[in-house]
Amino acid sequence: GGGRRSAMASMDFYRRVPKDLTEATSLGAMMSIAAIAVMTILFLSETIAFARTSMGTAITLDENDQPQIRLNFNITLMDLHCDFVSVDVWDTLGTNRQNVTKNIEKWQLDEEGQRRIFSGRNREQREVVHEEHEETLEELHEDGEQAVELTPDNFQEFLNEHEMAFIDMYAPWCIWCQRLHPTWEKFGEEVHKLRMPVGVGKVNCVTYPQLCKDQKVMAFPTLRWYKNKEMILPDYKMDRTVDALVGYTKRKLEMEEKYKNWEANNPSDNRMKPSAGNSRPEHPGCQVSGHLMVNRVPGNFHIEAKSVNHNLNAAMTNLTHRVNHLSFGEPITKLAPHMEKTPFMRKVKRILKQVPEEHKQFNPMDDKEYITSKFHQAYHHYIKVVSTHLNMGSSRGAESFNDVNSISVYQMLEQSQIVFYDEVNVPEARFSYDMSPMSVVVQKEGRKWYDYLTSLCAIIGGTF
Repeated sequence: GGGRRSAMASMDFYRRVPKDLTEATSLGAMMSIAAIAVMTILFLSETIAFARTSMGTAITLDENDQPQIRLNFNITLMDLHCDFVSVDVWDTLGTNRQNVTKNIEKWQLDEEGQRRIFSGRNREQREVVHEEHEETLEELHEDGEQAVELTPDNFQEFLNEHEMAFIDMYAPWCIWCQRLHPTWEKFGEEVHKLRMPVGVGKVNCVTYPQLCKDQKVMAFPTLRWYKNKEMILPDYKMDRTVDALVGYTKRKLEMEEKYKNWEANNPSDNRMKPSAGNSRPEHPGCQVSGHLMVNRVPGNFHIEAKSVNHNLNAAMTNLTHRVNHLSFGEPITKLAPHMEKTPFMRKVKRILKQVPEEHKQFNPMDDKEYITSKFHQAYHHYIKVVSTHLNMGSSRGAESFNDVNSISVYQMLEQSQIVFYDEVNVPEARFSYDMSPMSVVVQKEGRKWYDYLTSLCAIIGGTF
């Protein structure tokens, strides 16, 4: 037994020094105090470093396997009527959707940019009815033209002579105008036959472009009613048949007659005052908003002036716009109040509070205006979309993301420039996007617990 104890004692790394061989000194006491102070400082430093986290970033391959991504937008067109706003989508897979209607709505704006009339969910434009005639336009002109050809020299004179006038502003190359010409001439003959007190005229906007610019003609044909030399808006947009045009004219005259009779009998009473067919404010501004599901490949969506019943006047198409909101993925900013209180949004807010501002480029185009000072030009926007994973959980444990403390969002890098168009082409506001194959990981970084314990042991051992 004694041999075994002797063998075991020989393996002792911490052999005891006999007390009679030790001696306390003042120098030793000072060194001990200094060692304790150093240990305390190092211990506190290591503990603070362990408790503190930093924000780290990494670049990885984007492993998102979803075939489509959501694109959210809210854009105000400053000088384009909702009737002519078309949202189109194109991508490199061959997708080419014209006038997308699903999940998109429009609001007509007033002159101050405030929403005035809800134009409803974007929907397919109704094709107006055109009338076919056996006679050619030349045959209808054999007994004289009832629709007077107007020029800058006689336009005001024509309005002076007629208290009420109905004028067709057209372009000879416009297919819809060509189909309307015989109908308009027959309409003029019908007005003459019925002895209606209405002047029927027409203006060639190719021959007299400045006259049509002065009248703010945005599309061909524009059928506009005038009263006392003033244009009455909105323009006529119903069927283009003789019966429809005559019916519209009769309603206008009946409204005017009712107004005159009422005014004669009730000169000072404004109650229950009938409409006189006066023009209502018609500012050509439109707010279009909604979301699109687009393929995760390079593509673009563009807002274009387009109509199934008109040819747009390229010389008057102004695509000045304001981006109220543009983002990719599930919306996390500028939400309706009832959506702000969902569990998902509470989680998003908690995580975003911890993320540095340089990693919050979710919607860099919001509230920016893109103004074109001349016609035949429009802004094109080029957007790089980067998938971003935000992990605000502790990184001391497992390396995988914690669903409670992580979300996936999309950041954007964008550039914008003015593009010039030929005079015959209608401009479009284009938003081209490209998905990055890489993703950014933003997460908290801190020391592992075993690293912290190793450092504490090293401090204690090194001091002694």
